[in-house]
Parts: sequence; structure tokens; C-alpha cells
Amino acid sequence: MYFLSQSLIIEPTKIHFTGSNEYGTKSDVTMEWERDLLSGSVSYICENGGDILEIGFGLGIPAGYIQSHSITSHTIIEPHPDLYPLAQAWAADKPNVTVITQNWYEVLDTLSTYDGVLYDTYGDENVQFLSSSLTQLVKPGGKVTWWNPLPTSESILNIPDTQFEEFIVDPPQNTYFNHNKYFMPKKQF
Repeated sequence: MYFLSQSLIIEPTKIHFTGSNEYGTKSDVTMEWERDLLSGSVSYICENGGDILEIGFGLGIPAGYIQSHSITSHTIIEPHPDLYPLAQAWAADKPNVTVITQNWYEVLDTLSTYDGVLYDTYGDENVQFLSSSLTQLVKPGGKVTWWNPLPTSESILNIPDTQFEEFIVDPPQNTYFNHNKYFMPKKQF
């Protein structure tokens, strides 16, 4: 639970933390530059409307995009103690939003099935279970996408039959993605 124990620095355009880690003394978690990628990801998973699961709230960028689509329900899972209050405050006036504060894998058996799933987390120690859990989470015809840290059309999550949409990007210097192409994963069940 390394990431969950970190005190986050939340700024309007980025979230990061400091401390000794594999990147040195600073780790970027998410940044505003991802906005276009997140808009594309949300458009994909919300294409058929219905019930949407968002795993990872971050700056709330995808949550806002999800709410701009014609959806039935929106479930947000955000386990980080610094981000959970932000997600709760954001959802306070949205009757179709439920916010869950535990790790998605801890509550897997209590979750419903969804028409769209966005998995965009940092430091999730249960990421290796995502692929095998999707059949339990996704309705037939449902769509899933996730943050892809690779600069190629490869799936690090071992999810078969994944397609990719290429985006040209120009991120500022950061500790998690410094490539000029982003390959958005697209998986339909």
C-alpha cells in the first residue's frame, strides 16, 4: 500500500508526492495535459450510455466528462485518503453518482456490472487482477479502457483482443509518461 500511504500534493493542474521512490524524490500521479486523452477514453466507454464505473478519481477530469454523457449511473472508486474527500465533494450534487472509498479489488464482489469501465489509477497493487475480473464487471457489449503507460500498441494488462487508438501528445516533463504518442486501449466485451 505504498501509494495509499503517501501524502499527496494536490494542485489545480496536477497531483504528485515527494519521498524516496523508484523515481528519485518526486512522483507525478496525474496532470492536466491528459485532458484530451481522458476525453477520448470517456467518449469510448460512454458510447452506449448506461452504467459507468470509474476506477480512480484523480483530478476529477474524467468524472466531469462522464457526467456530460447520457448515462444512467456513475460509480467512482477512489481509495486514496487525500482524494476520496475530493470525489465525495464533487459528487455531492449528482444523484446518479456513488463514491466508494475502498480499493476496487476489495469491493469487487459487491459491485454491479457496467456498460463502461475506465481504469485510471496510480500505484494499484491489485492491477494484476484487473484482466481476470473484467468478465465479472462488464455487461455484454460493454467497453473498457485503462491508462496505458507504454508508447506502443501493447497491453501490459494481458487483456486479449484489445484495439488501440493513437493520439499524438506533447506532455510536459513528468515521471510517468514522456512519449509523443499515446495508445488508448479499447476493449469491448
